[in-house]
Amino acid sequence: MKQLSTLEKKIGISFKNKKLLENAFVHRSYLNENKESSLFSNEKLEFLGDSVLSLITSVYLFNRYPDFKEGDYTEIKSSIVKTGSLAEAAEALSLGDYLFLSKGEEQGEGRRNKNILADTFEALIAVIFLDKGFDVANDFVVKYLFEGMLNDIIQKGQYLSSKSKLQEFAQAKYKTIPSYRVLKTDGPEHKRVFTIGIFLNKRKLGIGVGFSKKEAEEKAAGEALSSLGEKNV
Repeated sequence: MKQLSTLEKKIGISFKNKKLLENAFVHRSYLNENKESSLFSNEKLEFLGDSVLSLITSVYLFNRYPDFKEGDYTEIKSSIVKTGSLAEAAEALSLGDYLFLSKGEEQGEGRRNKNILADTFEALIAVIFLDKGFDVANDFVVKYLFEGMLNDIIQKGQYLSSKSKLQEFAQAKYKTIPSYRVLKTDGPEHKRVFTIGIFLNKRKLGIGVGFSKKEAEEKAAGEALSSLGEKNV
């Protein structure tokens, strides 16, 4: 496991509270095997980091893309703060090398686990915010998450959901919009599973299954895009 001083040099931030920085890299599995440790898991830091990241993203989009609609902001935000994007940023900084993991997680390649890496990236944002303030946290996120990635997502329209892409495609080609219909509902009340069909001019284009109507509709739209031959990015 690398020394955190190496990370400090890499990102150009020297932390006053070294213990807090260390805690950003403590996975809960480590504490299960090291109950005497004075460290705590990074879960609460990850929770705070998620909120700070949300604010940074919202401010950045509002200032950088003033002509976009609120719905665009929402979809762009979802695409950049998702697990895959955060894990990619974490991998670029080799954050997995600094993790405190249990033996099981270590053997299971936990240092490369995308969920663990994404959570660690958010925990690190929280530590920067607490130790250095919002402006430094903002600069860190812009440099290591937004630059290169966010602009590329926007230029290629990769932030658009399958539902949005399908609606645009259908309006442009068929001068109408698709409709969604619940075909089946399964499971107990607290864990419903929805099967939704998507229709265009009475023609069924796809079916999606999910634990919410929104999830099922998105999957159905993805299948519909494939059936129409439209690239679903």
